[in-house]
Amino acid sequence: MSRTSTKLSRPQTILRAVVLGAGAILFLFPFYYMVIGSLQLTPDTSVAGAFPSPDNITTANYEAINSRINLFAGLINSGIFTGGVVLCTVVFGVLAGYALAILKWRGRGATFALVLLVQVVPFQLLMIPLYVLIARNYGLSDNYLGMILPFAINSTAVLVFRQYFLQLPRELFDAARIDGAGELTLLRRVALPLVRPAIVTAVLLTFIGPWNEFLWPFLITKDAAMQPLAVSLANYVTNVAASTANPYGSVLAGAVVLAAPVVILFIVFQRYFVSTDVGSAVKG
Repeated sequence: MSRTSTKLSRPQTILRAVVLGAGAILFLFPFYYMVIGSLQLTPDTSVAGAFPSPDNITTANYEAINSRINLFAGLINSGIFTGGVVLCTVVFGVLAGYALAILKWRGRGATFALVLLVQVVPFQLLMIPLYVLIARNYGLSDNYLGMILPFAINSTAVLVFRQYFLQLPRELFDAARIDGAGELTLLRRVALPLVRPAIVTAVLLTFIGPWNEFLWPFLITKDAAMQPLAVSLANYVTNVAASTANPYGSVLAGAVVLAAPVVILFIVFQRYFVSTDVGSAVKG
């Protein structure tokens, strides 16, 4: 039986490369323009500004930001806030997803329905009650824990982990139980190694939200020394950037500082979005 060849001809290969290259340029150009604009000493908002003269390239806009706000302290605060949210999201998401997918207990269906119901409730609707509860009742204003608690459990992460756990063969768990493994051992040694792509996906998706969040931390703390980078940059862009020598470049420099960690994290871990080793534990 002859096998149909799937190899592309040379014109098709060239055409695909041109189309993909054009798509990549269109996608990356806004990021490129943001970086170039942040490095310009004299702003040029025309198309020619995307290719400035080397004499017009400087780091003065970043120095202007750092002179008004402490970028290093902001990065540390954002790291504590975002890291705490990501850690809680992964831990609680794994536990809840495992319980909803693998364990059998009364009320599991109702609990899953509540998880779905939470998806339709916007966080902005709960912000005032949460502020009263955390800041006034719990006394956690000007506290990192007060920033983290409202985001500690992410219903989307629970759903992601539940769906991944449902894909795992039940025979793996049954065999481990026969060997005397408890549920925590099953979770740690059987389930978690097989859902690493889900963990990385949850980390990346969760990281973006708290890293860019500025309204809730601003409500919780007015202490500039504890404010995350997004809050400090929002205040800078709103109140200070217009008074600098190059407001246009200062705004773009603030955007670069805020976006760079997210872009770097995605580039490092993006391959895990498409990789999975669930099937590696099943003999075909």
